[in-house]
Amino acid sequence: MLDLPINNISHLIPQKPPFEMVDALLGYSETSVISSLTIKEDDVFVVEGRFTEEGLVENMAQSVALHTGYSCFLEGKEAPVGYIGSIKSIHVFQLPRSGETITSHVTILHEFMGVTMVEVLVKLGDTTLATSEMKTVIAK
Repeated sequence: MLDLPINNISHLIPQKPPFEMVDALLGYSETSVISSLTIKEDDVFVVEGRFTEEGLVENMAQSVALHTGYSCFLEGKEAPVGYIGSIKSIHVFQLPRSGETITSHVTILHEFMGVTMVEVLVKLGDTTLATSEMKTVIAK
Protein backbone atom coordinates (compact mmCIF):
# COMPACT_ATOMS: atom_id res chain seq x y z
CA MET A 1 0.00 0.00 0.00
CA LEU A 2 1.37 3.40 -0.98
CA ASP A 3 1.51 6.11 1.66
CA LEU A 4 -0.02 9.01 -0.28
CA PRO A 5 -0.12 11.94 -0.59
CA ILE A 6 3.59 12.72 -0.70
CA ASN A 7 4.06 16.45 -0.17
CA ASN A 8 7.86 16.55 -0.31
CA ILE A 9 8.52 15.46 -3.88
CA SER A 10 11.76 17.33 -4.60
CA HIS A 11 13.76 14.07 -4.53
CA LEU A 12 11.37 12.49 -7.05
CA ILE A 13 11.87 14.96 -9.90
CA PRO A 14 15.04 16.42 -11.42
CA GLN A 15 13.67 19.99 -11.54
CA LYS A 16 14.60 22.31 -8.69
CA PRO A 17 13.14 25.59 -7.37
CA PRO A 18 12.08 27.95 -8.75
CA PHE A 19 11.26 25.60 -11.63
CA GLU A 20 9.26 22.91 -9.77
CA MET A 21 5.76 22.84 -11.29
CA VAL A 22 4.42 19.97 -9.16
CA ASP A 23 4.36 19.94 -5.37
CA ALA A 24 2.55 16.75 -4.33
CA LEU A 25 2.01 13.17 -5.47
CA LEU A 26 -1.65 12.31 -4.88
CA GLY A 27 -2.04 9.01 -6.73
CA TYR A 28 0.18 6.46 -8.44
CA SER A 29 -0.07 3.21 -10.38
CA GLU A 30 2.08 1.61 -13.07
CA THR A 31 -0.03 3.34 -15.74
CA SER A 32 -1.09 6.60 -14.09
CA VAL A 33 -0.19 9.40 -11.73
CA ILE A 34 -2.06 12.28 -10.12
CA SER A 35 -0.06 15.32 -9.05
CA SER A 36 -1.00 18.69 -7.66
CA LEU A 37 0.41 22.19 -7.73
CA THR A 38 -0.59 25.15 -5.61
CA ILE A 39 0.26 28.13 -7.78
CA LYS A 40 2.30 30.76 -6.00
CA GLU A 41 1.95 34.45 -6.79
CA ASP A 42 5.70 34.73 -7.50
CA ASP A 43 5.85 31.61 -9.71
CA VAL A 44 7.96 32.14 -12.86
CA PHE A 45 4.91 31.21 -14.97
CA VAL A 46 2.43 33.61 -13.33
CA VAL A 47 1.60 36.72 -15.32
CA GLU A 48 -0.94 39.21 -14.01
CA GLY A 49 -2.13 36.72 -11.41
CA ARG A 50 -2.69 33.83 -13.85
CA PHE A 51 -0.67 30.69 -14.48
CA THR A 52 0.32 30.76 -18.17
CA GLU A 53 -0.14 28.16 -20.91
CA GLU A 54 3.60 27.47 -20.72
CA GLY A 55 3.24 26.80 -17.01
CA LEU A 56 0.45 24.30 -17.68
CA VAL A 57 2.59 22.50 -20.27
CA GLU A 58 5.53 22.35 -17.85
CA ASN A 59 3.21 21.09 -15.10
CA MET A 60 2.02 18.31 -17.42
CA ALA A 61 5.58 17.29 -18.31
CA GLN A 62 6.73 17.38 -14.68
CA SER A 63 3.75 15.24 -13.71
CA VAL A 64 5.07 12.61 -16.13
CA ALA A 65 8.54 13.10 -14.61
CA LEU A 66 7.01 12.55 -11.18
CA HIS A 67 5.62 9.20 -12.34
CA THR A 68 9.03 8.19 -13.64
CA GLY A 69 10.82 9.52 -10.56
CA TYR A 70 8.51 7.72 -8.15
CA SER A 71 8.92 4.48 -10.13
CA CYS A 72 12.70 4.88 -9.83
CA PHE A 73 12.42 5.72 -6.11
CA LEU A 74 10.50 2.48 -5.52
CA GLU A 75 13.40 0.64 -7.20
CA GLY A 76 16.02 2.53 -5.17
CA LYS A 77 17.21 4.57 -8.16
CA GLU A 78 17.64 8.31 -8.72
CA ALA A 79 15.08 10.29 -10.75
CA PRO A 80 16.32 10.64 -14.35
CA VAL A 81 16.40 13.85 -16.37
CA GLY A 82 14.01 14.02 -19.30
CA TYR A 83 12.39 16.45 -21.66
CA ILE A 84 9.30 16.95 -23.80
CA GLY A 85 9.87 15.04 -27.04
CA SER A 86 6.72 16.23 -28.78
CA ILE A 87 3.23 17.50 -28.15
CA LYS A 88 0.62 15.83 -30.35
CA SER A 89 -2.23 17.99 -29.08
CA ILE A 90 -2.95 20.51 -26.38
CA HIS A 91 -6.14 22.33 -25.51
CA VAL A 92 -6.18 25.05 -22.86
CA PHE A 93 -9.69 26.04 -21.80
CA GLN A 94 -8.97 28.22 -18.78
CA LEU A 95 -5.95 29.55 -16.88
CA PRO A 96 -5.87 29.12 -13.10
CA ARG A 97 -5.10 32.00 -10.74
CA SER A 98 -2.30 32.23 -8.23
CA GLY A 99 -3.35 30.68 -4.94
CA GLU A 100 -5.39 27.95 -6.64
CA THR A 101 -4.45 24.26 -6.56
CA ILE A 102 -4.59 22.31 -9.79
CA THR A 103 -4.43 18.54 -10.20
CA SER A 104 -2.93 16.78 -13.19
CA HIS A 105 -4.15 13.32 -14.11
CA VAL A 106 -1.68 11.44 -16.32
CA THR A 107 -2.46 8.21 -18.14
CA ILE A 108 0.50 6.34 -19.62
CA LEU A 109 -0.47 5.16 -23.12
CA HIS A 110 2.87 3.62 -24.15
CA GLU A 111 6.31 3.40 -22.64
CA PHE A 112 9.29 2.01 -24.54
CA MET A 113 13.05 2.53 -24.15
CA GLY A 114 12.76 5.81 -22.23
CA VAL A 115 10.02 7.29 -24.42
CA THR A 116 6.64 7.75 -22.75
CA MET A 117 3.41 8.70 -24.57
CA VAL A 118 0.77 10.12 -22.23
CA GLU A 119 -2.62 11.76 -22.02
CA VAL A 120 -2.91 14.51 -19.42
CA LEU A 121 -5.97 16.17 -17.94
CA VAL A 122 -5.43 19.26 -15.75
CA LYS A 123 -8.30 20.19 -13.44
CA LEU A 124 -9.26 22.83 -10.91
CA GLY A 125 -11.82 21.05 -8.76
CA ASP A 126 -14.33 19.63 -11.24
CA THR A 127 -13.39 22.09 -13.99
CA THR A 128 -11.13 20.88 -16.81
CA LEU A 129 -8.47 23.51 -17.48
CA ALA A 130 -6.40 21.74 -20.14
CA THR A 131 -5.84 18.45 -21.93
CA SER A 132 -2.85 17.16 -23.82
CA GLU A 133 -1.28 14.20 -25.51
CA MET A 134 2.50 14.39 -25.37
CA LYS A 135 5.65 12.34 -25.55
CA THR A 136 8.45 12.67 -23.00
CA VAL A 137 11.94 11.28 -23.42
CA ILE A 138 14.54 10.27 -20.84
CA ALA A 139 17.86 12.02 -21.57
CA LYS A 140 20.72 9.65 -22.35
